[in-house]
Amino acid sequence: MCGLAGCLFVLMFASVNAVIALVCGAITSFLMILALSSSDWLLAMGWRQGLFEHCIEKGAPTPLPFEVEANYGCYPARNKPYIMGAAGLCVICLLLSCLATILTGLGLHATDTSIKSRYYRAAVWVMTLALIAVLVALILYPVFFAQELELGNREVWEFGWAYGVGWGAAIFLFGGVVLLLCDQEEEEIYYKERTIIHAENDSRA
Repeated sequence: MCGLAGCLFVLMFASVNAVIALVCGAITSFLMILALSSSDWLLAMGWRQGLFEHCIEKGAPTPLPFEVEANYGCYPARNKPYIMGAAGLCVICLLLSCLATILTGLGLHATDTSIKSRYYRAAVWVMTLALIAVLVALILYPVFFAQELELGNREVWEFGWAYGVGWGAAIFLFGGVVLLLCDQEEEEIYYKERTIIHAENDSRA
């Protein structure tokens, strides 16, 4: 059983976890916006490919990858299921991470224990779904790209910084989920101990 000072420390530690989880959610949303808006997911000589567009650099050697015939510039992404699927999953991840961040903030603002717990529990589930969405996108994208590599017309392909940003978002999401789970456990310990202390004080009175 913890004393009053110990229980207050537990509550303070739990609040710190929730605040950091809130920051993780905000960072995830920012990173997903960067990943979605960039065309630097796949790179090759004279070619950049993102989720919503591909770009051809001036003087790019021909033939262009994937039997594309166009001048230099940026064009809408090719109509491939894996590209559209990855884009859709990343958009879902962005929306869910924003929602989870809002729920975490509402949980921090709430003073009622049961309401706070509901917000945090909902945030954990939403963050978990966002994590699954982005992981599926990050895994399926290179797997299906490899199947059309014969049409790439380039010897060297590499993943760009935007793809790495997607993995960064996944890491922050995982951290947010773990912190919120720890926060729930610590707050439950605090309120259980506080109830016991109040009961003991009442019995002594």
